[in-house]
Amino acid sequence: MKSSNESAASRRLFLKNVPLALTAAAGVGLLARTASASAVCEATPRQAKGPFYPVVNQLDKDTDLTLVAGRSAQALGRVVWVTGVVRDTNCSPVEGALVEIWQACATGRYDHPNDPNTAALDPNFQYWGRSMTDKDGNYRFKTIIPGAYPADVGWVRPPHIHFRVMKRGFHELITQMYFAGEELNSTDRILMSLPESERNTVVVNFKAEPGVSDPVGAFDIQIRQVAVR
Repeated sequence: MKSSNESAASRRLFLKNVPLALTAAAGVGLLARTASASAVCEATPRQAKGPFYPVVNQLDKDTDLTLVAGRSAQALGRVVWVTGVVRDTNCSPVEGALVEIWQACATGRYDHPNDPNTAALDPNFQYWGRSMTDKDGNYRFKTIIPGAYPADVGWVRPPHIHFRVMKRGFHELITQMYFAGEELNSTDRILMSLPESERNTVVVNFKAEPGVSDPVGAFDIQIRQVAVR
């Protein structure tokens, strides 16, 4: 097993190099999204925070949720990259926005003391991560597709990732991202409560990108400025 220092160093090197491949592979698509966004940028719809926002301030909360500092084993589940651009409602990229994500592991359980799910936790999954947007508003995470889980009688939540986006001068946004093609999407009470036009903005298609071994999904986020009085 690698030492904590070796594991951290390897991960930093990995995260430094892999996004270059992502940028090269998706550069044309990113330019297209930027150009098309110059028309209208509606704020991303708000959704429920849910009861499992992290309450333990874990030491490792970087952008790679598939590896935990001090451990050499990778998390269980299908690895994916979640990338995107944070913009304001004038379609300008927002630099320095803090993007947080939290989610269940592959078995559908959160690392939260109030989660009643009896499924096994994954000690090699990070559960919670943070990314700061760059000058072009870009953020990225490496994670896994979370498992579905029972939320209530007759209601099983589909795989989803919770997002929280914050920056001074903007309204905090809490929302959720879903995976295209999941059958449970059509019966999810939270997703289906959104108008169809808004629903489409939070359901993301993951696909192969040249030079990247894992599927990549683009989840662009628009946040609303605080009105100046």
